[in-house]
Amino acid sequence: MANLKVIRDRIQSVKNTKKITEAMRLVAAAKVRRAQEQVIATRPFADRLAQVLYGLQNRLRFEDANLPLLKQREVRSVGLLVISGDRGLCGGYNANIIRRAEQRAKELKAEGRDYKYILVGRKAIQYFQRRNQPIDATYSGLEQVPTAAEASRIADELLSLFLSEGVDRVELVYTKFVSLISSRPVTQTLLPLTPQGLESQDDEVFRLTSRGGSFEVSREKVKTEVHGFPRDMLFEQDPAQILDALLPLYLNNQLLRALQESAASELAARMTAMNSASDNATELIGTLTLSYNKARQAAITQEILEVVGGAEALQG
Repeated sequence: MANLKVIRDRIQSVKNTKKITEAMRLVAAAKVRRAQEQVIATRPFADRLAQVLYGLQNRLRFEDANLPLLKQREVRSVGLLVISGDRGLCGGYNANIIRRAEQRAKELKAEGRDYKYILVGRKAIQYFQRRNQPIDATYSGLEQVPTAAEASRIADELLSLFLSEGVDRVELVYTKFVSLISSRPVTQTLLPLTPQGLESQDDEVFRLTSRGGSFEVSREKVKTEVHGFPRDMLFEQDPAQILDALLPLYLNNQLLRALQESAASELAARMTAMNSASDNATELIGTLTLSYNKARQAAITQEILEVVGGAEALQG
């Protein structure tokens, strides 16, 4: 009977764990929806900014504009902005982005260039601090669904570091959202900005839906319509001054988008991990239930044999 009690307690423990993993999966699903709503809410500003930059690009040759954020310098030092998560239980999300950052640092070191980290997320901060890596700034405790204020705070640090020539280039290492079961660590140059980086691109929206009792994600292309300024439009200020004021906004928008992509990837990874944990718990409960039934049947059979043996002994 002691063995039966152990198995019964184990089954109850696994059932309790399954309730937790299922709740975490549903919470992650709800937050993915919030991330989607935020992407849609910030798109009008991004579209309008793209239109203005496109119009200025037609009026002004960026190569001739002597602006600090467009200035190309000899690259001796690179700032690596690494975006990870604050929490675990999200599969290989954090490990993959840390591995990608380390790989990029090794490439820079092989090229004879210095590097320093700007870290977002407690997991990356703890990892690189334990290894005594060069860290310029750290950010943790951000909202699960990133905000423009948080992106602006990080962008200000990057601008200060670049304009003071602390680094000659800033690269962004983040996780690009592909689907609920797939994400990809990528590296993107943030500073200096290039004319090619200011071109309008088709955007994508991911929508979380349910079908057949399970979650799935659909993607759709969103075309950003851009139009040049009328030929007879007069600027009150020099176009170069307008461009100088708008480029930091563009940088903020790029960073906010990267934070949103990373948050969506983390939440999707957590959904997948918790879904797998729930499935494993269900399988383990079935296995333990079968073992419990076998042990219970064996105990009942043993009791019957003892009763029969006792009766035969009395008759003898």
